[in-house]
Amino acid sequence: MEIIGNAVLIVVDIQGGGVPEAESRTEIPHMGGRSERVARVENLIGDCRAKGVPVVFIQEVHKPSLVDIGRELDGVEGPHCVEGWPETELAPHIRPRPEEFLIRKRRYSAFFGTELEIVLKAHRAQTVLLIGGLTDVCIHYTAVDAHQHDYHVKVLTDCVGGSSQRAHDAALEAVRYLQRDALVTSEEVTAWLDAREPVAEL
Repeated sequence: MEIIGNAVLIVVDIQGGGVPEAESRTEIPHMGGRSERVARVENLIGDCRAKGVPVVFIQEVHKPSLVDIGRELDGVEGPHCVEGWPETELAPHIRPRPEEFLIRKRRYSAFFGTELEIVLKAHRAQTVLLIGGLTDVCIHYTAVDAHQHDYHVKVLTDCVGGSSQRAHDAALEAVRYLQRDALVTSEEVTAWLDAREPVAEL
């Protein structure tokens, strides 16, 4: 696996706030396997921090009136990511540090109407590593926008989950259509990180 230039890990919409799935008001379908992805995501974030790869966190949030939700209710999804709901908060295993960026968005793409591009330029990023969900929605839209902003895109296939397995697979294929080397695994990224010199603690 080749990483070109500086890389930034973008953690997309890993939310839920610790609210049990059966009690969550968020009306978004999703494929299984989230619990298996938790450890991989935690380890990856820790490894990136240790090796000096910036981590940027993305959180989708909407006003309770849903005035800012746009066309997001025109499809399968019901109300979701409502400001003030505990389940809108980041998942318990996602803990941004004070020096890291937490970017809130109101559309599927992490680029649309946010400061992400400014943050990536500040880190002199050339490659973005994408994890989180949903593969066929926010990951796909963010990957497409990253591609059109001329970033190299790496989607970690075992650290993303879709609205269904079929949608997940189709979205990954669509991303690979844009960039032939875009699909990687957490094991490949970890091996790349292991080859980097560790960054001294400040």
